[in-house]
Amino acid sequence: MNILYAASEAMPYVKSGGLGDVAGSLPLELTKIKGNKVCVILPYYGDIKNNNELNIEYVASFSVPLAWRNVYAGLFKAVHKNTGVGKNKREDLIYYFIDNDYYFAASGYGYYNDGERFAFFSKAVLEAIPFMDFSPDIIHCNDWQTGFIPLFLKAHYQSQGLYGNAKTMLTIHNIEYQGKANPDFKDEVLGVGDEWTNIITFDGCVNALKTGIVLCDKITTVSKTYSHEICHAYFAHGLENILRENSYKLTGVVNGIDDKLYNPKTDNVIKEKFSPSDLSGKDACKKHLQEKLGLEVNPDIPVVAMISRLVSHKGLDLVEYVAHELVNLGIELVVLGTGEKKYEDLFNFMAYSYPGKVSSNITFSSSLAKEIYSGSDFFLMPSKSEPCGLSQLIAMRYASIPIVRETGGLVDTVPPINPETVDGAGFTFKGYNAHDMLGAVSRAVDFYRYDKDKLKAIKKKISSYDLGWKTSAQKYMDIYSSI
Repeated sequence: MNILYAASEAMPYVKSGGLGDVAGSLPLELTKIKGNKVCVILPYYGDIKNNNELNIEYVASFSVPLAWRNVYAGLFKAVHKNTGVGKNKREDLIYYFIDNDYYFAASGYGYYNDGERFAFFSKAVLEAIPFMDFSPDIIHCNDWQTGFIPLFLKAHYQSQGLYGNAKTMLTIHNIEYQGKANPDFKDEVLGVGDEWTNIITFDGCVNALKTGIVLCDKITTVSKTYSHEICHAYFAHGLENILRENSYKLTGVVNGIDDKLYNPKTDNVIKEKFSPSDLSGKDACKKHLQEKLGLEVNPDIPVVAMISRLVSHKGLDLVEYVAHELVNLGIELVVLGTGEKKYEDLFNFMAYSYPGKVSSNITFSSSLAKEIYSGSDFFLMPSKSEPCGLSQLIAMRYASIPIVRETGGLVDTVPPINPETVDGAGFTFKGYNAHDMLGAVSRAVDFYRYDKDKLKAIKKKISSYDLGWKTSAQKYMDIYSSI
């Protein structure tokens, strides 16, 4: 099957969130399935273009009709060679890049013209296909940034032979971000007829995500529970009725992680390697973390970690409400991330108020993140909503026991621990309530102090889980085949 995977970010080239991890791992796993040819297509951001260490080659240039104007686009590519032989032999993974400095000299999101930038990208993806060496059976779109691909395909390209068999799938990684624009965006940027107006607009705005939901052939989310949650107003950010109308094509597939990148048995970043059969190295990692971050070096104090974007839907207001009680449970709290100033200030103030007990690291550091995963005993995710979550999966890989709220992908990946039978994978709480969260942390701390043998058994179990992409990739293949 020919699969074109369209995204606004993908490792190893660009990442700002979980999409970058998924788009970096899933396509690679899909290439391992016999008969698949997979291409990933991304914006050619300035940070990629100006990196002379990357081996990226020019393919073609062409014009993209965008409403009343024609806009330059360049197509570049990089080939990631498959080194497998015999039964491990697979197709190379090809990355394509859409070039236009006006739109993509700046990397990422958050600019005044984001709507136009990604409308251009969506149309350029389709215009680029004649210059590729394959015709896609599936165009796998991701989030609002590619939500206009199904629109352009149906409005302008589907009747052409090269595109006639292409089907589209849209994966919603976070429904909160929808790509809204003023009504004149239809004529000024999209350039589609009035017959499309009702489809592309919602609540007085052009809405890229809603457009993709209505026009794609299949919708997926990044966990089963989240696919149900977003059909309800609390989670859907206004689109619950649209999703209920399209629920016949909605399903969920839980994310995996790159189990080679996140492997404490081979990880050269962490202080000492360890494995499920021998966790002794984790003790050295904890001691190193305590020393590095200025915490009291004491193996009897449980280290609770949070690695997160510091934004409201991550449940940080719960931490704020019981900050004093949380620290007084006798834990050491380690926080890594950036985001809203009020939460950055919160954790900085906690670190100032509780020296040696709280470490606030307002930065982005993949190496420090690995040191925290490997050195922590517990990993706290009190999210208000969590489409899937990768952090709890990585934490388990490094034998850090999750403490999570029962929502989205956290429900699907972290069954609650039964202290008697040692079934389950983490400590959970259901209500979005600060004291419910505090109770879950308190139960985890008691378990740490009084059930050392069972604690070790759980750490061994969760670190041995198969959390890679193989099973999920096959589920995506089943969905592709169904359409």
